[in-house]
Amino acid sequence: MSVHVVILVLASLWWLDAGWLVYGQERSDQMVIVPAGPFLYGSPEGEGRPDEHPQRTIELSAFAIDRYEVTNERYLAFLRATGHRVPINVYGSGSLMEEEGIGQLPVVQVTWHDAADFCEWEDKRLPTEAEWEKAARGIDGRRYPWGNDPPTPARANFDREWSGKTTLDPVGSHPEGVSPYGVHDMAGNVREWVQDWYDEHAHLLAARRNPQGPARGLLKVIRGGSWRSFASDIRTAARGKGGFALKTHGIGFRCVKDLRIP
Repeated sequence: MSVHVVILVLASLWWLDAGWLVYGQERSDQMVIVPAGPFLYGSPEGEGRPDEHPQRTIELSAFAIDRYEVTNERYLAFLRATGHRVPINVYGSGSLMEEEGIGQLPVVQVTWHDAADFCEWEDKRLPTEAEWEKAARGIDGRRYPWGNDPPTPARANFDREWSGKTTLDPVGSHPEGVSPYGVHDMAGNVREWVQDWYDEHAHLLAARRNPQGPARGLLKVIRGGSWRSFASDIRTAARGKGGFALKTHGIGFRCVKDLRIP
C-alpha cells in the first residue's frame, strides 16, 4: 500500500471519529473526501467562455466538502447560536426563522460574508474555485457532474421561473446528477459562493498546485448555476461573479474542510 493511500485512510478514519463523515445515514452536514491529485481545470479550446481558458492540469491537496448545499435547517441553527442577521424570507412575509417546510431547502439571500461566517462557525471554510471545480467534475474534464450528456430535470434543477417554495428542491433530490465523488447539486438549484476573487484571466495565472485565486479584486466567484440558469451556465467549468454584498433568491453555498492527520 502506498504512502499516499495510507495517508488518505488515516485521514478518513480521523474524520469519521470526528463525526464529520457519516456512513449508513443521511445528514445534511455530511462531508465527503476529494482525494489529492491532478485534475483538468477550465474548458478546452472551442468550448465555454473566454474566462474559462486555458484548460490546465492543476494539482490539489486532499480536502473534504459538504455533500449537500447548506440548508435552511443548518443555517438557522447558526443564526440561533450566534445572533447573526437573518436572511430575507423569500417564501412569505414573516421571519425566515418561523417559516415551515423549508428546512431541507438550500439557504439563499446570503452574502459572501454570511457564507464565510457560517463556514467558520462550523470550523470549515469556503472552497477555492479550483476545489469546487474538482469536486464537481472529478479528473476527466467532464462538462457536467454526471458526465457529458445534456442536463435533464432528473439530473438538475435548472431553467425555471420562480414559484415560491416549489422553486428550490430539497438538497439531494437529484441522485442522477451527483459528481464523481458523490457530491450533490453542483449543477443548478442554487449558485454557490466560493473563496476566490474574480479575475477573467484567473485560469491562465493560477498556480499549478492549490491555487488560491487573485490576492484582491472587486467581485467574488459564484459557481454551479441555479434554478433559473440555462444549461450552459450549469457546466462544471462555468464561472459566475458578483459583489460580496450581493444577495439573491439563487445564491447559496457549501463549505470545505482541510484534512488534518492526527
